[in-house]
Amino acid sequence: MIENLNGIYETVNYRENTNIRMHDNTEYEEYPPHWHTAMEIIMPTENEYSLVYGDCSCTLKENEILIICPGVLHHLMAAQGHRIIFQAEMSSVIPIREIESVLTNISPGLLITPETFPDIYDHLRSLMDEIVAEYLQSAPLFEASIYARLLEILVEIGRNYTSLGGNFHTGSSKQSEYLEKFMDICNYISEHCTEKLTLDMAADRCGFSKYHFTRLFRQFTNVSFYRYLNQKRIARAEQLLINPALTITDVSLSCGFSSLSAFIRMFKIIKGCTPSQFRSLYKGPDRSAESS
Repeated sequence: MIENLNGIYETVNYRENTNIRMHDNTEYEEYPPHWHTAMEIIMPTENEYSLVYGDCSCTLKENEILIICPGVLHHLMAAQGHRIIFQAEMSSVIPIREIESVLTNISPGLLITPETFPDIYDHLRSLMDEIVAEYLQSAPLFEASIYARLLEILVEIGRNYTSLGGNFHTGSSKQSEYLEKFMDICNYISEHCTEKLTLDMAADRCGFSKYHFTRLFRQFTNVSFYRYLNQKRIARAEQLLINPALTITDVSLSCGFSSLSAFIRMFKIIKGCTPSQFRSLYKGPDRSAESS
């Protein structure tokens, strides 16, 4: 199934003239640790399927759905059975601020089962069936129709994940208020991540004390404020590293890091490779990577 693998980076071979790809997969084959810029959705339809994504592992049962966020390292084990593996490039969708926040908040991925999401599972499963049908039928505008359903899936998750996932342990009125506040601050961080942002500044924007904000922010995003900020900075750096005219030092300074060493260290923590190694994925084999 992995057709173009350079180290641990997969270049997804999308369907011609689209940014989507679906594998109706029955192969008994292990897929080694790899990552790609596409979002991936896996849904077994016969037998179970075990895998590791980010620092999580799970065994998917039949008709359970796993969403793996873009850029997340994942490793699929060999298994007998049948599963749908769907990939979609999200770069055109992520600029929608609320969708970017949803993907960040569920990173590295989200397991959707009848038990974890009882109110929306049937709807999400139905949307997945519709995506498969659209892909196979290939009617006019099928790609647009598929992206519309992907957006609907992410909207449903965004509206229900906080309460169903138990992120905010508050009453319903406070939960709604906090959700709005933290969606706003996450969008603000995304837009201003290259600037000098501090925990105190973010807490002030939300109207909370630093300590209260720290606790609530972790509940909402599952990571600390500074981890979230650095994730956004590294995501910005990925975009800049593709440009060979920029040195790694240029990229480091453009993304808000105080030093080159801090940038390299954080990049390796989040991506599992150095900026130079990441850049080399986009170069031909005869072109040397910049030293880091």
